[in-house]
Amino acid sequence: MFAADGWLNAALTSFCDFLWAYILIGALIVCGLYFTVRTRFVQFSMLGEMVRLLADPAGRKHRRISSFQAFAVSVATRVGTGNLAGVATAIAIGGPGAVFWMWLIAIIGGATAFVESTLAQLYKRRDGESFVGGPAYYILHGMHCRWLAVTFAVLMILTFGLSYNSIQSNTICSAMNHAFGFDNLTVGIILAAVGTFIAFGGIRRIAHVSSVLVPVMAVGYFILALVVVVMNYDEIPDVFELIVESAFGLEQFAGGSLGMTMMVGIKRGLFSNEAGEGSAPNVAATAHVSHPVKQGLVQALGVYTDTLLVCSCTAFIILISGLYNDPSLNGIALTQSALNSEIGSTGTIFVAIAIFLFAFSSIIGNYYYGEANIRFLTDKRWAITVFRVLSGTVMVIFGAVSSLELVWSLGDVCMALLTACNLVGIAHLGKYVFRLLDDYRRQKRDGMADPVFHASTLPDAAPDLDTWNE
Repeated sequence: MFAADGWLNAALTSFCDFLWAYILIGALIVCGLYFTVRTRFVQFSMLGEMVRLLADPAGRKHRRISSFQAFAVSVATRVGTGNLAGVATAIAIGGPGAVFWMWLIAIIGGATAFVESTLAQLYKRRDGESFVGGPAYYILHGMHCRWLAVTFAVLMILTFGLSYNSIQSNTICSAMNHAFGFDNLTVGIILAAVGTFIAFGGIRRIAHVSSVLVPVMAVGYFILALVVVVMNYDEIPDVFELIVESAFGLEQFAGGSLGMTMMVGIKRGLFSNEAGEGSAPNVAATAHVSHPVKQGLVQALGVYTDTLLVCSCTAFIILISGLYNDPSLNGIALTQSALNSEIGSTGTIFVAIAIFLFAFSSIIGNYYYGEANIRFLTDKRWAITVFRVLSGTVMVIFGAVSSLELVWSLGDVCMALLTACNLVGIAHLGKYVFRLLDDYRRQKRDGMADPVFHASTLPDAAPDLDTWNE
């Protein structure tokens, strides 16, 4: 471990707590509620359409990134350490009530995820045979605010390409060490080598790998969690009661821990589902669809897949085990120990393998997020190469040898700054999404099975919609 871990972690934690307590929690909730009302509860009313659109063949017909592949890449970055280690950290620090706030931010965040990914599709640009886009692009071309767009792009590179990859690496190495006794540095070097090879294949290779890994790992982990829940079905009502009481209980309020429970739950929830953070729009823009709303709906479904499904699985396993009260357990070790107590020694090994797949898919997905924003800043090939080396080698190995507290504190600070930039953009441009959604719903009511968008639908924005004017 680095000698600077102690003071650096303390400074990062203090700064991050200030950002979250006084700025971001309120902004996330207000924006989420506003988008929920203005879209007429799109995250609930169009749930069936979200599922149907996963099979949209548009991308496959044109040999481009399909809706499902874009969905898989975004879920690959969402479904990772946040689901296994992040949930455990939230419960260890904030108590069982943190799970409730993770659920709440996911439910509200579904509307936010819809808005940001629809905007990414609206303002995407052509990049050879593919598309590129994201918050940096819609802030620049929609708001015409270059300094904010550049700031977002830099923060995106620092957050996903560098900081988050160190978190993923740290979690994988901890899980492997706990399960098999493998040396952290050795595992980190192997991760760096394999991940960099995949990343150098570009978005198509990343999309292909993610579309295979994500369904397998998510279904496998869900089945295992379901087995644990069924084995302990009589304890489920008590678990729900524990979560709700801890989220609003008088004991937490009197002890001054209610605010901590809320803050930790929302932070870990956002790290996991990324709704409003501005990450998923980067890959949402790559999909080939006939209407921007389509990919907005698909990406909103990713929030539910991540938090309400996978995160809940981890939470139930930990709370059923009762080990969340053990102060010596935190992070991935808590999840491994909890599963171990339910299904025996194979639990530790299963979680190690699961977290390897979860976090490894996140690492290769994070490559693309960083790379898309490098391309926004410059078209120099050497910049992409330098980024791939820093992201895939330097930060992966840094995460392998750093402490859990340091990498998570660094990630929280980056996430806070990144989210603040994106919320400014989507709050300003959300008016276009509401009109797009009205257009989509009108076409569906008129009997059109596959709605199509034309730039003339938004005449005031049309001059900035290069791709849709082709």
